[in-house]
Amino acid sequence: MEPKFEVKMDEFLPLRDVVFNTLRQAILRGELKPGERLMEIQLANKLGVSRTPIREAIRKLELEGLVLMIPRKGAEVAEITEKNMLDVLEVRRALEELAVKLACERITEEEIQELKDAADAFQKILSEKDITKIAEADEAFHDVIFKSTGNDRLIQLLNSLREQMYRYRLEYLKREEYHPQLLEEHQQIIDRITRKDQSEAAELIDRHIGNQVDVMLEMIRHKK
Repeated sequence: MEPKFEVKMDEFLPLRDVVFNTLRQAILRGELKPGERLMEIQLANKLGVSRTPIREAIRKLELEGLVLMIPRKGAEVAEITEKNMLDVLEVRRALEELAVKLACERITEEEIQELKDAADAFQKILSEKDITKIAEADEAFHDVIFKSTGNDRLIQLLNSLREQMYRYRLEYLKREEYHPQLLEEHQQIIDRITRKDQSEAAELIDRHIGNQVDVMLEMIRHKK
């Protein structure tokens, strides 16, 4: 069956970025399956564009770890492997522990309110069952913490890592049975940051990400 995704033009974005976003979302939503070949001519015909923006998009997707280039075979959608997942979440865990420690030192009253508002928005969006919106709301919660550190280099690193984490975050958030746990963890993180408790805040973030690792490992191993 032919994938249903299609390009949606945006007057504010160059064509190469529109094509990249289209293919990226198709992979993250599972419209392009792990292991599926990405044929430049077929994709160009389907999206009504030339091969050049397709080739550029595939190159960017490879940098994000969403696409693999196979010698003598070409590009294909990357599998979610145990090693890739652990590598990404291991780095995320270390950076977010640092972020919450700095947040405990530097967060303002206004940012604490932003964090509470972001947690409330995440809770409300869960009822919509839109996994993309849920993921964006979850990211928004963590973004407030990152911003409160005041460390531009750390924020840059976390934003760069965000793209590589997104696929795993999306898979985790699809599991509705873990949503109550996520809500509770968000509230606990807010409490520890508000109390300036660096040690407990770091432990909570470690557990928060560790729970995601455990679920993803179970999912990956179950598929083998």
